[in-house]
Amino acid sequence: MKVAVASGKGGTGKTTVAVNMALALSGRGEPVQLIDCDVEEPNAHLFVKPSWKTKRNAFVPVPRVDESKCTHCGACAEVCQYHAILISPQKVFFLEELCHSCGACIELCPENALKESYRKIGEIEEGTKSGLWFAHGKLTPGEPMSPPLIRQVKQLAWGEGAVILDCPPGASCPVVESVKGSDFCVLVTEPTPFGLNDLMIALDMLSQLRIPGGVVVNRDGLGTSEVSDYCRKMGIPILMYIPYEERLARLYARGIPVSTVSYEWSQRFGMLWDRIIKATAGSVDHFSAVSCGVGKD
Repeated sequence: MKVAVASGKGGTGKTTVAVNMALALSGRGEPVQLIDCDVEEPNAHLFVKPSWKTKRNAFVPVPRVDESKCTHCGACAEVCQYHAILISPQKVFFLEELCHSCGACIELCPENALKESYRKIGEIEEGTKSGLWFAHGKLTPGEPMSPPLIRQVKQLAWGEGAVILDCPPGASCPVVESVKGSDFCVLVTEPTPFGLNDLMIALDMLSQLRIPGGVVVNRDGLGTSEVSDYCRKMGIPILMYIPYEERLARLYARGIPVSTVSYEWSQRFGMLWDRIIKATAGSVDHFSAVSCGVGKD
């Protein structure tokens, strides 16, 4: 079961939900993987605090030119859809940052003057914490494209057990790459006009990807009921309400997952996972969210 945790904007609590749900499942003795796909700004490790086991560089394939064979015919530049290759009568100029590693230029070079080489784009680290397996990617500063590294990090997922993906914010290419292939997506939002606007964008993304999803409302009690009303109107399951409480904010600021210091909260995040399983089977009550002591049953 592969579950992505995403949202339409940053700062809504994706990492809070992903980390606490993973730790709750680990506490129940279930095999679980937590993968931080926000390779530009990974932060889940600050809460998990894993014991690192492996660290390796991540690479993408790029072409290299053998000038002794090149006739400057321009076939490689013509086939490149990303304009990563420029041809002059004397030299081939290759713009690595624009290359998407499709390999078309290598395949279509009539002189076999292009060979595959590799370029480092970041690092991948793996570790464990109390039975929880954790991994994340760290994109090299200045690297323009994160999806290639996200794909490599996601390939570490096992074929069984629970896999939780902590996704980047927004609804752009990195998020699509992170969510793609998931069995279910949890969208974390907040009860404000901005939260609702970005939730609608994220829901449209899931619709395009044909991935079922549900909503977790964080900081409940802070704003209005617009998010709940919209979900009810559209038939979108609300899986959990997390109240707007100073205690939770203080724990977060200290890097302490609430599920590690509160048995009650550990149970709640475990119940959230159980509701996700039911939602994928189509048997969840759309509006019977996990109770968090704020009058939501």
